[in-house]
Amino acid sequence: MKKLLQLPWYPFFLAAYAVLSLLAHNITQVKYTAGIRPLLLSLLAAGFLFLVFRLAYRSWSRAGFVSTALLILFFTYGPVEDVIHAQWKIPSLSTWLLATWLVLTILILVVAGLRRLHFGALALGLNLASLGLLVYSLVPIVQWTASSPAAPPAVSQAADQGMTLPPSSQLPDIYYIMPEDYGRADLLQQMDGIDDSTFMQYLKDTGFYVAQCSQSNYVTSELSLGSSLNMDYLQDLGPGFAARSIDQNPIWSAIRYNALTPLLKSAGYKTVAFATGFAWSELDNSDVYISPSGVWSEMTGFESLLLRDTPVRQLEDLGVLNLDEIDGQRYRERTLLVFDSAARLAEMPGPKFVFMHIINPHPPFVFAADGTHTDPATFLNEDKLYTQAEYARGFRDQVPFVNAELEKTINTLIARSTRPLVIILQTDTGPWFTSGSDQFKILNAYYMPGHSAALYTSISPVNTFRVVLNAYLGAQLPLLDDTSYFSPIPQIYDFSKVSNGCRSGQGS
Repeated sequence: MKKLLQLPWYPFFLAAYAVLSLLAHNITQVKYTAGIRPLLLSLLAAGFLFLVFRLAYRSWSRAGFVSTALLILFFTYGPVEDVIHAQWKIPSLSTWLLATWLVLTILILVVAGLRRLHFGALALGLNLASLGLLVYSLVPIVQWTASSPAAPPAVSQAADQGMTLPPSSQLPDIYYIMPEDYGRADLLQQMDGIDDSTFMQYLKDTGFYVAQCSQSNYVTSELSLGSSLNMDYLQDLGPGFAARSIDQNPIWSAIRYNALTPLLKSAGYKTVAFATGFAWSELDNSDVYISPSGVWSEMTGFESLLLRDTPVRQLEDLGVLNLDEIDGQRYRERTLLVFDSAARLAEMPGPKFVFMHIINPHPPFVFAADGTHTDPATFLNEDKLYTQAEYARGFRDQVPFVNAELEKTINTLIARSTRPLVIILQTDTGPWFTSGSDQFKILNAYYMPGHSAALYTSISPVNTFRVVLNAYLGAQLPLLDDTSYFSPIPQIYDFSKVSNGCRSGQGS
């Protein structure tokens, strides 16, 4: 064992750590599988460097030292540049930093060739240190991945026991369409001068009830979706949502193992969901899960993030590589896949519950108003962030694009569906750069022919499926008070009530 530990394994441990540490830091936003391909490539790169420098220096220990030092330079370039840029606005920082890294590379190669230095003695210590780092990065990944799912809330059992189901042929297809961050019509007009009246009129003419005073129940997408799919407030779902907790496992479990899905399955429903690029909303445990083809051949968002930690980021400055556009293309493909699937879904044997989470008009801004492609990088400042003005500029183009695609999707579903139809067009939260109650003002519209009397102007997502189940599946679930809760980050369960000042006017 001692001889084994004295071999230079540390280049491979550190190559793995570079990927896994970033994965651990983002494990609440991506699936662990996102790290598999970059991990393999990082290990292959370490092996290649190891063999090349073994041939150059004719020493395994020297090869290990050089390979490790160059890997450290490679994977720390981006973080070092970001820290320096945040502290000091140095002109031509990229040029100076690349020159420094080149000098350090030459110095490493020279030092490795000094015969009076013996690197074999470093192996044991570096092996243990790098292995410790590797284990440290693996712990949160394993803990998150292996965490036990939450038990379905009691509301599911209560509804199931009280349901009187109609014949299967009369069970409606249920479409839950969620355009991310699409605000209420009055908010869009007030915030960005967006006149959404034409689309609102289309919805009303088509038979939708538009809840003109609706607010989301929570301030973030995850919390809002977890509440709506469980038909209850999160603080009533169990101890995992305690105010002092910052653990996101409970909300992920509440979404993935929600109360609504098993209830619908018990009634004979098939579930359908789409890839979104956000692991927390990808219900890939659905009966039918639809994602773009060729995923293995495309660069993922996690891989783009990893490359931005390396000197590869400088290729963007030279115009050789546009990582934002690569990310944007994936968003386009996923968005269009949802819209283009309407006919296929309508003809799919039912009954079915379809969750269509559309990451639009949410950034990145990848469509012009007419549907042509835009470069998402043009809406970002030099720090790769959105200013309020640039966000508003991109958002104003996305809304008419989304409206046009939603109209086509809704028309297709209504025209081609062969059974009764329920369409819920509901946003999770309001747009970015809003505050106070504006953060909660959402588009919330229902296509429930013959059952609109059960709806009301301030209905919120927590009551959405209570109304649907009562109307179509014979459940007798009481409606809850429509309440909005703000919570800060990272104390996402530390809830405080937010009032709804919109109490006049009628939905239609």
